[in-house]
Order: sequence, then C-alpha cells, then structure tokens
Amino acid sequence: MSAPPDTVLDVPAEEAEAIRQRVRTVDPKSYSPQSQIATLADAAGMLALLSDPRVSDPIYDLPRPFTLASVSRWIEEGLAMRQRGEGLLFANREGDDLVGYSKITVWPDRSAAELAGAKSASRQNSGTATMQGPGGYGAFAWMFRTLGVRIVCLTAALDNVRSIRMIDAAGFRRMGERDAVRPDGTARRSVYWELTAAEWDQLHPL
Repeated sequence: MSAPPDTVLDVPAEEAEAIRQRVRTVDPKSYSPQSQIATLADAAGMLALLSDPRVSDPIYDLPRPFTLASVSRWIEEGLAMRQRGEGLLFANREGDDLVGYSKITVWPDRSAAELAGAKSASRQNSGTATMQGPGGYGAFAWMFRTLGVRIVCLTAALDNVRSIRMIDAAGFRRMGERDAVRPDGTARRSVYWELTAAEWDQLHPL
C-alpha cells in the first residue's frame, strides 16, 4: 500500500481542500494527450497489460493475482480516490491500444503525492522518461504545478535499476529505504526519495 511521505508539512485546511478540488476536476489531457481516467471499460485492456510480468513485476501496489475481477476493483478504487480528491488512475492509450497506466496517490493534508505506473513492454526503454508525458519528468512537473502539491515522494524496488536511474537523474533526494507493503501484506524493500516543489523548480526551471 502507498505510504505518505516521511516529511510532515504544516498544511492549512484551505490548501488541502484546494488540492482535493484540483484532483477531482483536473483534465486528464493536461497530464498527457494519451491519458484518460481509467473506467471499467478499460478493465480487460488493463488486465492484459498487467498480466505481462515485464510490466508488472517491479510494481508493488498492483491487485495481485491479476484477474478481471481484481483489476475491476482496482479501477473502482481509483475512481473512488478521485471522488475523495485523493488520487487518480489514468489509462494511457495510443489510438485504441492501452499502452500503460499512471497512478497518482495524493495526501492533501500533507500537500504530497506519489507516482506509480508502467508502460507496455514494447514501449519501455524508449527514452521518453525525460520528456513531457506519462511516467517521466513531465509527470513530476505536472504533479507540482497542476495539482499544487509541495512534496512528491517515490519508491522503487532495490533491483528496479531503470526506475532508480531515472529518479536519481531527475534530482530526487534519496531518503534511505522503506518496506513497501503489497496488498497481500507482504513487504518489498525499496529505495525511497522525496523532492519539494521549490527544489524541482530550481533543478528544472520553466
């Protein structure tokens, strides 16, 4: 399960509510032209995507075992998170093909968010992680500048070399390790990072 950041900010109630409202009303296309809010109509495509271990193996918070029922519940949870202003689950498409997903968990009372997601195996290692789009630097900028959070936190499994390399290159600060708890209760040891909006703007000015 996603865990809030280690850093605890003093967040006024009005700031937290403004973040909730942005989550509820944001246009998915502002995140990426490929993105739409995942609905039950995406369940079969999402099941096919996640059933590929090259996509899902590095990710700890997915609804294992993968079945149409478990993926449908996961999508319904994503829709409920959006209604509460606490998260977004995007289905990322190219034409009719579901080619990835992005999940953003938000803690409005912490002014913080976490990003998870994956691309289909055929689109991995495509070099897009540093460009505007789902799952890369553009996603981090969007979380800070569109959702208005002050901290983004990230985790990656110790053996997820590709993600670790990209997160380090983006300038995130390593904060040690933490146990990321899967939905089945088992734990995955992970590298943990944080970055503030002010640090992001200094590293990646507009």
